[in-house]
Amino acid sequence: MPELLKNRYNYESLQELALRIRAVYHTFQIDDFVNDIMDETWDELELKARMRQIAINLGRYLPTDYEQALGIIDKVIAGYPVGFNDYTLMYFPDFVEVHGQDECHWDLSIAALERYTPSSSSEFAVRPFIINHEERMMQQMAAWARHDNEHVRRLASEGCRPQLPWGQALAGFKKDPSPVLGILEQLKADPSLYVRKSVANNLNDISKTHPDLVVKTARDWHGKNKHTDWIVKHGCRTLLKKGNRDVLSIFGFADADCVNVDGFALGAASVSIGEAMTFSFKIETKKATKIRLEYGIDYVKENGKRNRKIFQIAELYLKENGKKTYTKTHSFADASTRKHYPGTHSIALIVSGSERDRLDFDVLAAN
Repeated sequence: MPELLKNRYNYESLQELALRIRAVYHTFQIDDFVNDIMDETWDELELKARMRQIAINLGRYLPTDYEQALGIIDKVIAGYPVGFNDYTLMYFPDFVEVHGQDECHWDLSIAALERYTPSSSSEFAVRPFIINHEERMMQQMAAWARHDNEHVRRLASEGCRPQLPWGQALAGFKKDPSPVLGILEQLKADPSLYVRKSVANNLNDISKTHPDLVVKTARDWHGKNKHTDWIVKHGCRTLLKKGNRDVLSIFGFADADCVNVDGFALGAASVSIGEAMTFSFKIETKKATKIRLEYGIDYVKENGKRNRKIFQIAELYLKENGKKTYTKTHSFADASTRKHYPGTHSIALIVSGSERDRLDFDVLAAN
């Protein structure tokens, strides 16, 4: 299992940060700074809380003059190699969020968020500025969308995602995402994949509250540019998993009635947590058609209820009377993103948004 990002905030990394600050600000109190961060609450803090603890203590140990403190942070960042980018440095944008929201600091803070995002990301720190000054900040985001640096252009999209994971939800944009779509319109053919992924994720956020608006946007954008087509497909992934017929038709998956499914079977009637389950099936089409194949697992949750997760198998084109056989394996090993619980689960086979067959099986406690 990969290391949790929060664990990269540790004694060694804080010592390194403190030494880098001392190199440009010679009265910086290294030991007091690190000790105040790693107090009795530290071990229980999650990622953003640790980031915030660092930002608060930067405010305590850097000069009280905000502009002077930003100047020191600028020198620290300049000490990293050219092109350095690491999300652990997000405590610098967080410093701006914590200490720089007063109106008198506006210009300094916005310029700092722009400078710091190439080294980490200002996607969290920018959100209170949007909440408190939406119109003014969205004008700034529109300007950032035209920036030469891909990290700054990504900030224009990522920072205004209505439901950014770990970030403050932007309730106004969940209700009315039209200001966000104006930003995405500027970035819909961006040459940077880093930016395009953000635009697609933003569009996917919007699809969860305004599916019809995303369907309309997808129709308007699709088929004009290969970069935009990628964004539309990735941005509609939740709607595709939900079997939205309008979205399926945009990508040519509308005709599934001609597809037959046969021999859907499990390799065993049960599987233990930590092991894998095998299933197989055959498909045949009466006429040439484009097919999207998925399967859904109805997982038993800790409270005994079930929740479906969709997994893609393939997107393919079959000629008239075409046939294909699949054997797939699904892991039931616990991971950071999913914990398994014993009970009766189901697996459903889905063809172009339509469930075709479903089988029950038991998940057993680990051996």
